[in-house]
Amino acid sequence: MIITTMDAFYCAVCRQTSFAGKGHRYGKSHQAKLKVVLVKFLEKVKEARRTVKNPRVEKFRSAEHETSFWCYCCAREVPKHVSNGDVAVLFGGLLEHMATPEHKKNTNKFWWENKAEPKLKEKFLITSEEAERFKTEVARALETFEEKEDELIKQQAAIIRAQEQHRKEVLQSLLEVGLPRMPLNCIHIADSSSCGNVHTGAIPPWLLDDPLEGSSGNTEREIGPSHQEFLKHMDHWRQCDIAHGLSLLSEPDCYLPSAEEQEKLRKLPAHRVGANFDHTSQTDANWLPSFGRVWNSGRRWQSRHQFREEEGQVGRQKRKWSSQGKGGKKPRLDLP
Repeated sequence: MIITTMDAFYCAVCRQTSFAGKGHRYGKSHQAKLKVVLVKFLEKVKEARRTVKNPRVEKFRSAEHETSFWCYCCAREVPKHVSNGDVAVLFGGLLEHMATPEHKKNTNKFWWENKAEPKLKEKFLITSEEAERFKTEVARALETFEEKEDELIKQQAAIIRAQEQHRKEVLQSLLEVGLPRMPLNCIHIADSSSCGNVHTGAIPPWLLDDPLEGSSGNTEREIGPSHQEFLKHMDHWRQCDIAHGLSLLSEPDCYLPSAEEQEKLRKLPAHRVGANFDHTSQTDANWLPSFGRVWNSGRRWQSRHQFREEEGQVGRQKRKWSSQGKGGKKPRLDLP
């Protein structure tokens, strides 16, 4: 389309303003660009013409079927496909537009203004006979598409009914067998709160009577120490605990005090720290001694003397460093 303004006009094909007059339409540059435009447009038209005898109907997809194309003859966008929201007829919009009288009028004008090749003009037009044939074929294609969709729905419904019937049969067979009705994924955990453990001094599991072995009459040798040995072992550690005030099984190398050691304990002051300590009292693992240094053995006065000795050594070191800092002289550097 050419818009003239005195000697200057705008060429829509070349997309530029020319001052050469009407002779611009005969120029090589204009004809070359016109040929490129018509070739691109003709490719779309040929693809649409193939569907006149065999229309293509598909299920509607907005991303693919809501597209448009640019009609160079009418200089506007036209819907490429036709759809009702459920199904889409491919290239239906393009063929309908090319069959309208408006498109035919604009095509004749476009060919006249741009001096295009007359033989190509008929390829960009759809006759009324072709349009009627296309409508008839589209109606048949829609019927075929609906039949296929109905058949697909019936097949899916049959599959669902078969699955439901199979589920009912399986459930009925389980009920006939007489399986107990209980919730799935149920985990029963035995309550062992009433049973003792090794920390409470209970009998070890290997010393308990096994009802299965007792019923079978198995007389094999017991695994682990016997019950009498276990009681003897516990009594030994209990005596160690009473003698030393330690928690049960806290020191594996504890021993009973001899008569000589007991005599030494009697000669010690009666009111010394820790003399009246109740060794039979229950103590936990967090117990710490209330006499002497925490991690040292001995009396409190020994700890006090040891602490003062350590403090004196640190004090002497501090005084030594301070005397060196005050009275000492810094070495002098002799510059060359």
